Amino acid sequence: MALKETIISESLKLFSLKGFISTSLHDILSAANTSKGGFYNHFSSKEALFYEVLEEARTIWRDRNLYGLDEADQHLDKVLLLLRNYKERYLRDAEKFPGGCIFIMFAVELGDQRPHLSREVQKGFVGLKAMIKRMLDQAKEAGELKEAVNTEEMSEIIFNSMLGASVGFSTDKSVEKLDRAINALIDFLETLRK
Repeated sequence: MALKETIISESLKLFSLKGFISTSLHDILSAANTSKGGFYNHFSSKEALFYEVLEEARTIWRDRNLYGLDEADQHLDKVLLLLRNYKERYLRDAEKFPGGCIFIMFAVELGDQRPHLSREVQKGFVGLKAMIKRMLDQAKEAGELKEAVNTEEMSEIIFNSMLGASVGFSTDKSVEKLDRAINALIDFLETLRK
């Protein structure tokens, strides 16, 4: 692995554990086994590194969570697979994200102190909610959901349940509680099927 990728990879882990602000440049240099010169050969600042780490985290999120969605026959099944992937392929990745979901860490930490960075993280949350709503709208249009289902409200419930499950898992690392939370949401969504 090249030095730049090592710095990004190690920073991803550190930021998920300690956050962006609490992770010092010294922490990053130690984890990546490099010097300030090695760091500044690839990044103009710690903030420049933030954007690269955020993009890497987004790539991992897409790879893990969108896996197999194109092969699902029904739109509602895509939502259910997204939830399963989120639980099994993404949140449980203690190697890449030892502290839990990096986006939650960033959202909590950066909101007041670095709002311009927080806005970058929020773009992903807005995109996720829109994607969930789009899949639910498609499911409703295809006759997969009961007529009474409000897709706007349901997308909020799903999104907030995902965030809640992520926060819970990052605090106690209980796979059992994570499974229970996401499986309960999946079971609930199954009751909305037509």
